[in-house]
Amino acid sequence: MNMRLDKYLADYTEMTRSQAKKAIREGRIRVNGQRAKKGDDKVSFSDSVLWDEKEVSGQRYQYIMLNKPAGVVSATQDDKETTVVEYIRDRRPVGSLPQSREGKIFLAKDLFPMGRLDKDTEGLLVLTNDGELAHRLLSPKNHVEKKYFVRLDKDLESTDVEHIWEGLDIGEKHRTKPARLEILSPRECYLTITEGKFHQVKRMFAKLGKTVLYLKRVEMGNLRMEESLPVGEWRFLTEKEIEELRR
Repeated sequence: MNMRLDKYLADYTEMTRSQAKKAIREGRIRVNGQRAKKGDDKVSFSDSVLWDEKEVSGQRYQYIMLNKPAGVVSATQDDKETTVVEYIRDRRPVGSLPQSREGKIFLAKDLFPMGRLDKDTEGLLVLTNDGELAHRLLSPKNHVEKKYFVRLDKDLESTDVEHIWEGLDIGEKHRTKPARLEILSPRECYLTITEGKFHQVKRMFAKLGKTVLYLKRVEMGNLRMEESLPVGEWRFLTEKEIEELRR
């Protein structure tokens, strides 16, 4: 797909369209090693585009895996708290990725978190600008599974498995949908749900008389949290992982 150079720069850098045109006139943009001359020159995602010798990695859609740390909110904007979008923009990704000689990574301007994790919850969070994919994955009718590692203040009981599968009354119009509980130790388990109600995991265990001390999402659909990715780090998804999500 070809697009105007000035639009390409505006979409994939911090520049506005007018700033991009000015940078082109000033000779600060190179395409495939040659100095760009006009804003309406056509470029594609396969072209090498440099802005002041910094590589501009143009991608129509970006898909990011963040091992979300506690203390960061799953939002694009917040007046008081640090959002996941702000958080990743301040940190270099893990892995071999297109980047400038100064280590600057150009991210899409319209990134948003695909779903939410509570502020104090860690783990798998996908950020993207692919609205169609996000809608499909988050739509309640598609029943996409989300798996959490949970640590509790009290011992689990064998009857908890049955109660969670049958559904719990957590104060909503309907009981929770059938969920799977896998007991790992007296106070640790995996919980797999297909819904995304407000504080749902915590409310489910509260109904069972237990308090969640630690919560981490480890899977979403076919995508698993990479164990080697430290808490607070992020990377772009691989093509294989993107295809897994699309399924």
